[in-house]
Amino acid sequence: MEPLIIIGIVVLLVVIIGGYLWATYNGLVKLNVRVDEAWSDITVQLKRRADLLPNLIETVKGYAAHEQGVFNQVTEARAKTISASTPAEASAAEGEFQQALKSIFAVAEAYPELQASRNFLHLQGEIVDTEDKLQSARRFYNGGVRELNTKIKMFPNTLFVRGLGFSERDFFEVAEPSAIAEPPRVQF
Repeated sequence: MEPLIIIGIVVLLVVIIGGYLWATYNGLVKLNVRVDEAWSDITVQLKRRADLLPNLIETVKGYAAHEQGVFNQVTEARAKTISASTPAEASAAEGEFQQALKSIFAVAEAYPELQASRNFLHLQGEIVDTEDKLQSARRFYNGGVRELNTKIKMFPNTLFVRGLGFSERDFFEVAEPSAIAEPPRVQF
C-alpha cells in the first residue's frame, strides 16, 4: 500500500511541476510576442514621423532658406532615428530628435506667413498626431517590458527561464524626459 502512495505523490508532484512549467513558458511566450508587437508599433510611428520631416523641412525652407544649420540638425537627427534598431539606440536618438524638431518649430515662429501656410499647418498637425501615437505606443511597449522583466526575475522563474531562451528586454526611455514632455505646439 505504501509504494502506491509514494508513486501517487510523485506523479502528483510531476503533474504540478509540469503544469507550472507549461503555464510559465506559455505566459512568457505571450508576453514576448506582445513586447515584439509593441516595438513594431513604435518603429512604424518613428518611420511615419521621419517620413513627414522632409516635407516639413521643404515647407520651412520656402520661407527661411537661410536656416541651413537647423535643417542639417533635423536631417541628422532623422537619420539617427531611422537607423536605430534597438530600444537603447532609439532612446538615445529620441532626445536629439525632439530638440531638432523644437528648433525647426522655433524657426517657423519667426515667419507668420509660414505659420499661416495650409501645408505647414497640415504637416505640423500630422507630426503632433504622430507624437501622440508614439507616446501611446511607448507606454504600451514599456508596460509589456515591465511585465515580462518582472516575470523573468520572479522566483522560481529565475531558476529556469533563461535556460528556455528568455531574457530581459530594454525599456524605450528618453535620456531627457523633458524633451518629450511637451509635444510640438499647434497654433491656428
